[in-house]
Amino acid sequence: MTYCFHICTCFCLVIFKTTVMPYFSLFDRFYDLIFPFIIYLSLFRSARESIPLILFFGFVMDNLTGGPFGLYLTTYLWLFIGVRWVITFMDVEDSALLLFVVAAGVLVQNFIIIGTIVMFEPVSRFSPVVISTVVVQVLWAVFTGPIFLVFFKYSHGRWDKWFKEVFANKKGDRYGLIE
Repeated sequence: MTYCFHICTCFCLVIFKTTVMPYFSLFDRFYDLIFPFIIYLSLFRSARESIPLILFFGFVMDNLTGGPFGLYLTTYLWLFIGVRWVITFMDVEDSALLLFVVAAGVLVQNFIIIGTIVMFEPVSRFSPVVISTVVVQVLWAVFTGPIFLVFFKYSHGRWDKWFKEVFANKKGDRYGLIE
């Protein structure tokens, strides 16, 4: 049932990002909302549980966007690998890590996107708008990233607790233990 939680969460993030956020000018240059979830998976969940979800939602995002196919899939995989590598050296529960890991991920995503643009258009120049967009996204990530990570961890814990209670009640009721 953990996969149901992950899939519902990611679909809610995609729907919120594509249908609600465009109507608010404050969120014009907000980062990809699946990024904190990918980081949550790489920090707190197993690789066996995370990789199928990363592949699935990378594929979904590649189909939803008009960019080159495989861009989000590659970005999500590199982000997952990078965070897994970083946590071999740092403590996962360290709050300073939570402050900067989402911002670093957003920065890496922007570098991958800019690198892809440069590969396809070698004569491209970057305007100050591109640089300011990257800066704004990193600032958004610094302030909202830890909130998302804590929310995902808390809500997943509540989901597991609720599911175990429901399953225990049905199992106990099946054997006539609960009146």
